Amino acid sequence: MSPKRGDRAAPPPVAGEYDLRFASSEAATGWEHLSRHAAGNLRKAFDRIRADPRGADSPERQHRLKGALGTGEFKGQRLERWQFEVTAGGRVWYLVDDTNRTAWITFAGAGHPKLTD
Repeated sequence: MSPKRGDRAAPPPVAGEYDLRFASSEAATGWEHLSRHAAGNLRKAFDRIRADPRGADSPERQHRLKGALGTGEFKGQRLERWQFEVTAGGRVWYLVDDTNRTAWITFAGAGHPKLTD
């Protein structure tokens, strides 16, 4: 069965890790596509986001988006929007929900999201 909106991206978090969940079915589909084409890099992204969604140790790969894209609305909350560059073109965008210790994946794909066009 394919993942869908609200589903967990992988096993449940442990020891203070963040939960990764899909904010939409499109994000889940994009994640599956990335997993087929860049599995190792996607696993690194998953591990880093889960451990620290605001990671500062690799700013060229993981960083908060700028300007109006730096925040997003999800379930009535205004949350920080971050990006992890999985490959040269592959991206994962997520919203950091500290209250629920969840990173909501809003986009995953081989190219830039349409919001950047």
